[in-house]
Amino acid sequence: MNPTTLEAPTIAAAALENLIGRFNPDDIDVPGGSARIRIEVVDGEDFDVVIEMPEARIERADGDADARLTADGRTWARISEDLAGGMDAFRRGKLRVRDNLHLGVGLLAATSGSTDPGRLSFGRIATAGHEIAYCEAGVGPPLVCLHGLGGTKASFLPTLAALAPEGNRVIAIDLPGFGDSDKPHAAPFDAPWYADVVTGVLDAFGLETASFAGNSMGGRIALELGMCDAERVDRLVLLAPALAWLRERPWKWLLQVPLPRLGYIQPTPRRLVDPVVRRLIPGGDRGWTAAGVDEFLRSYLTPAGRYAFYECARNIYLDEPYGQEGFWTRLKKLGPPALFVWGNQDVLVPISFMRHVERALPGAVHLELDCGHVPQLERPEATHDAMAKFLRAD
Repeated sequence: MNPTTLEAPTIAAAALENLIGRFNPDDIDVPGGSARIRIEVVDGEDFDVVIEMPEARIERADGDADARLTADGRTWARISEDLAGGMDAFRRGKLRVRDNLHLGVGLLAATSGSTDPGRLSFGRIATAGHEIAYCEAGVGPPLVCLHGLGGTKASFLPTLAALAPEGNRVIAIDLPGFGDSDKPHAAPFDAPWYADVVTGVLDAFGLETASFAGNSMGGRIALELGMCDAERVDRLVLLAPALAWLRERPWKWLLQVPLPRLGYIQPTPRRLVDPVVRRLIPGGDRGWTAAGVDEFLRSYLTPAGRYAFYECARNIYLDEPYGQEGFWTRLKKLGPPALFVWGNQDVLVPISFMRHVERALPGAVHLELDCGHVPQLERPEATHDAMAKFLRAD
């Protein structure tokens, strides 16, 4: 029967049966082995996908859920019929994923029905000292994506969708302290430490070298890799990267004391923190931004996550600009080819930094976009076109 002739509740129920019939436990990472994911049908009845690895089943919606996916009945029907329909609907705003993108988008990956070796999948990999959550797609030269402060691998989902079909194996990770990776209680959380962690990720994946794309703090980590471990780096894409301050830092003296430890005892009830964060971030209650806030809060509302956030922020502020080991001194010796993408509306890393980078690295490539601090989300087409050309350049 043509699905357009069915009522929305019937369409949604049939679509979910199709999806769960394709469930592949190898393509989703479920911490603890069980999860309840709410399927909200805006014009019909809600259902829950209950996962008890390695199986999944459908139940009537009941109680609290770990993640929520919302669409109308006909969108669910299209998702069930089209193997790539879930991510396409997500990108076009027809499908909303809230509370936990690791589980929500992971469910889409696990029910895609694809057996292609480059299909989207979510997983967890053990390095020498950490468990790292990741998602990946594509086959070809590896590109490892590093998110910004307070972000997660979810900020690079559009990058996977854009660049994996271009002949790249795109791997986006949650850095320790964030997302679904472990959150160590005693770590420096500075760029050199993170660079060692990422080198361990390469080893765990069996990769000798890779290109790296880093946004904000992730860009600073990628630059550290290029400066201290250049033989493991093919190319660098720096998306509004965090850079050492060139101005005087008036609060440097205060931040040299261990204030981040207060994160362990700071009261952070969600009912108070959630509305404050969403008011501070434009668009914090809709679209990609709302999903990103959800991801931030999942970590920040835990003591170890708050500690990591504060310690990372402190290290970005205290990054020494000059001297023998200063950032700008070392940057002049960067070896791997580098593409810098700047947002001319960025208030966190102003575009005025571009001229300082041009002086330090006259051979680097620069792209200015009309956007803020997260080019791959705000201007995805221009950003990913430039990345694809740069990554395949001779």
